[in-house]
Amino acid sequence: MQDIKVTLIQSPLYWENPGANRKMFEKKISEISKPTDIVALPEVFTTGFTMEPSNCAEPHKGKTFQWMKHLAAKNNFVITGSIATEENGKYYNRLIWMEPDGNYYQYDKKHLFGFAGETKNYTPGKDRVVIEYNGWKFLLLICYDLRFPVWCKNNYSPEKGFEYDCILNIANWPSPRSNHWRILLKARAIENQAYMIGVNRIGKDDKGIDHSGDSALIDHMGEELSNIQPFEEKIETITISGDPLYEFRQKLKVAEDWDKFKLLE
Repeated sequence: MQDIKVTLIQSPLYWENPGANRKMFEKKISEISKPTDIVALPEVFTTGFTMEPSNCAEPHKGKTFQWMKHLAAKNNFVITGSIATEENGKYYNRLIWMEPDGNYYQYDKKHLFGFAGETKNYTPGKDRVVIEYNGWKFLLLICYDLRFPVWCKNNYSPEKGFEYDCILNIANWPSPRSNHWRILLKARAIENQAYMIGVNRIGKDDKGIDHSGDSALIDHMGEELSNIQPFEEKIETITISGDPLYEFRQKLKVAEDWDKFKLLE
């Protein structure tokens, strides 16, 4: 695998205002000072974690989807983040992975956060999504998914190798549980012998819920490669390499002893 550059954007969000958020993130993207391959934005980056998607959700392939397509092509990088999306009369918390050539993948959040009412207002996804880009395989997750290790679990076989090399988790994770976020990011990286990208927002939303960010890029050893501080509005680009990951997997062959199982739903 070739080295790959990942840009994390830790930012506050405008509440239920897709136009303002697109304008704000477009300015931040223009300020990226280093070449990059992937730009990662937070969960529901155009609206905040609203439980009233009828106010601001967009149709699939709507304005924000087209905005992502334009920026990916213009800058020759992947741009990814989730959007409150309406399709066939249902609302989804939908992650879009948009590539420079217009090819895209989508992942609908599987584990909806019932505590905040997400289960009442959105429809859960059904499928895990693993995509391949520049020789890397990424598992796409959204926020609360991080708490479910079976859903996050890597797979391995001698014939096919590892199912993925890196987890991407984008979030609106509240600051009172930031310690859980930091611990779980590292745990998921270590137990799956994979890199972990975690991008979380900062600032208070319209419900008065505060977010500390704590965005991070973690390696397979559980070591932090990023330098973003809690509550800091920042753009950071980090290079990750496949060589140390491959060497570690060859040295500590935990995957050969992983339990075998299948998800029933």
